[in-house]
Amino acid sequence: MISIGDKIGMNQIRPLEKIAQILRTKEEVILDMEEKMEKITGKRNILEKIISENDMYVNLILKELHIHKNPTASEVQNALIHKFKKDDQKLYEIFRKPDGATEEGSKTLLNFTKELAQIPDLFVLKEEVAREIIKKNPPPNIMSALGYATVQELLMKENFYQLYCSLRFIETNEWMHKNFDVAYSDLRVGDFEYRPVKLMVLDQKWLKIAEKFMKKKYHNVSHLKELGVIFVIPLNIDTSGETLRLFGLLLHYFHEVDFYSRLFKKYSTRPDFIEKMKSLLRGDVLEGKSMDPAKANWLIVQRYLAKDNENDPRLFLPRINSEVIHWEKAETDIARFAHRFYEYDLTFWANLDFVGDVFRENGLGKQLIGFNMLDVTMGLVMEKQDIKYMYHQQEAMWSKIFFEYMGGMDRAEEMVIENFDKGYISL
Repeated sequence: MISIGDKIGMNQIRPLEKIAQILRTKEEVILDMEEKMEKITGKRNILEKIISENDMYVNLILKELHIHKNPTASEVQNALIHKFKKDDQKLYEIFRKPDGATEEGSKTLLNFTKELAQIPDLFVLKEEVAREIIKKNPPPNIMSALGYATVQELLMKENFYQLYCSLRFIETNEWMHKNFDVAYSDLRVGDFEYRPVKLMVLDQKWLKIAEKFMKKKYHNVSHLKELGVIFVIPLNIDTSGETLRLFGLLLHYFHEVDFYSRLFKKYSTRPDFIEKMKSLLRGDVLEGKSMDPAKANWLIVQRYLAKDNENDPRLFLPRINSEVIHWEKAETDIARFAHRFYEYDLTFWANLDFVGDVFRENGLGKQLIGFNMLDVTMGLVMEKQDIKYMYHQQEAMWSKIFFEYMGGMDRAEEMVIENFDKGYISL
């Protein structure tokens, strides 16, 4: 196959040019970053090393997938999705055919994720404080749907954590913002405590109620950072790829709630603690205009900006995305799981977070294909719409560059936490 990194005529595309193409940014941006980071760290040829590693993985994966030379982007994407479905079937058997619709039916899968993630107790909102918030702000849609006359009766009869989780997809965004922004503004450090993460499958009745109110389709797994809860919306696992997708997402959320718990604790000694917490829950990202251009600046991002705007100017700047850190940890968990069940050959997805290449697409020029689990997962979800989801690979490539210069992900994560409130790392 001829990928971007192979010889074209007598010339070979330079690592700088290839990185710029993958990241959709100008070569000058990459060159400026490289020159500054080399001067700061003393490390040279990092881009060459990354591109060499990327091309090695691309060629190994294409060979393992039995893909012919010079494939189209669709052929590569379809082969990755096919592999994902095959691995999903293996997991489905290991987890004793989880149904996804009940906690009992998903017990093996849930237990494995909790055991693999091994996160410590979380610094989160006390249950009694969260109960008071509901008591002062009765949720109208839920009250009406369940036929409760008083919020006291609602709190007495319903599972509190399931009730709190259901707010985000049953009540309106306007109601949530109006009531919870005010309620959270009154919180104090004493309203928080350490306790274990909670993992649950919501009762079917919440899904039935939600269907009346949801204007858009939500993923069937989500979390509440401030409460330390990860929850699954009860849907049957009857789609190929769903078990592996759910497994990866759950592991990712374990590491995400742990990450934010550490930030909550870090900010808890500051007078602006609650404002910082609310900013974290909103997913605020700095505009990047206040950074000193003479320094090596890395924007800190905590969500996928391309989901909202593929041409967001921040997407063309050097950055490190905390989502990449959560996913790398999840993929490490999956790799450990794969070694435990080595006979199922589930190690395929290890170390592919940043891996990708540009392939021709008939009539559409060239398209980037990410080989990581998240992009392939979302490609599977959007398979019928023929949409290629490629948000994660570019975030992972930027983060990979930063990891290599700074000595690995653990050190990079420390720097992200140290500078999170500032919104960027300046070297």
